[in-house]
Amino acid sequence: MKLSVVILNYNVRYFLQQCIISVQRATKNIETEIIVVDNASSDDSCVMVKELFPNITLIENKENVGFSKANNQAVKVAKGEYVCILNPDTAVGEGTFEKCLGISESSKKIGAIGVYLLDGTGNFLPESKRNIPTPLVSLLKILGFTKKYYASKLSEEATGSVPVLVGAFMFLKREVYNQVGGFDEDYFMYGEDIDLSYKIEKAGYKNHYIGSTETLHYKGESTQKDAAYLDRFYGAMQIFYKKHFNSNPLLNKAVSIGVSLAKKQKKVSSEENTNSGSKTEKAIVLTENLQLLKSLTESFERPLTASSKTIFQDADLRNTFFIFDVDYMPYHQIFMVMKQFKNKNNQFRIRPPGCNFIIGSDKSDEKGRVSVF
Repeated sequence: MKLSVVILNYNVRYFLQQCIISVQRATKNIETEIIVVDNASSDDSCVMVKELFPNITLIENKENVGFSKANNQAVKVAKGEYVCILNPDTAVGEGTFEKCLGISESSKKIGAIGVYLLDGTGNFLPESKRNIPTPLVSLLKILGFTKKYYASKLSEEATGSVPVLVGAFMFLKREVYNQVGGFDEDYFMYGEDIDLSYKIEKAGYKNHYIGSTETLHYKGESTQKDAAYLDRFYGAMQIFYKKHFNSNPLLNKAVSIGVSLAKKQKKVSSEENTNSGSKTEKAIVLTENLQLLKSLTESFERPLTASSKTIFQDADLRNTFFIFDVDYMPYHQIFMVMKQFKNKNNQFRIRPPGCNFIIGSDKSDEKGRVSVF
């Protein structure tokens, strides 16, 4: 077995379905197993996996054991030479795993590999590549100064070594994962990917970022959860410092004060942006499937127009609601379009192959949306 893709799920049934489909499309030429670990979801995620993907290994936890423990569970039963830790709210571009394999097999010193992550608006997610978050760097990040937190010296579409990758997509040799002890289970959520990245580099490997292949990540805590996020981020950093840095009470106090100030700032920002966002003027479906167009038209209270890929020859498409049919446009092409037409008041939805739903997100700080038709 060449590759084991590990997907940890918690109550995101439709995102999980799209994620699995995208992985299957991206691994057609690679001997691959998919392992889904479910952390006691209350939706029908597990039923969906059993019915639609009976050949997938499904681990059903009776309780939410957190990110680290659940992923470690899956890697223990994985058979692949390589493992990829993957969030369920992602869609992988065709060819992504081949590029990761190519980089990893080019040197024995390659540690974990990450890729260009974009959100549902087509914008780059800077956490795709980060620096080591020393206490000072974390304090600056909490206060909104992120230049040193993210690995900005390496451009978004470049390829090269970076210290820290994000747990939404981490590709590495299974023996390296096991050598450094996998994810530290002292972390429940947040910080475990930083810790693993740091341990891999301490073991003598170099983590790597590939900017030439994309994965879509419908990331985001809603604005109402900003304070909780800051508490979890701060708590994770405290664990990280205790394990890897000398204690500095003065700086720790400064970080704590920074968290309090950031919470107040986030609250004001949330109140100001509650009603932000404008509607699109037209809606276009990229498909050759007339039955799909008919079904979508009957489900939406706005006119929909079918179009071909030639529409993207217009470099200034704005104020448009796009629905992409993956049977017509593969994921990697969809991601290219999203990147090209971002920040022009466009909205993007994807209809995974053979599915009766579309999925997307209009803000980077909120979870994705699903419309069933």
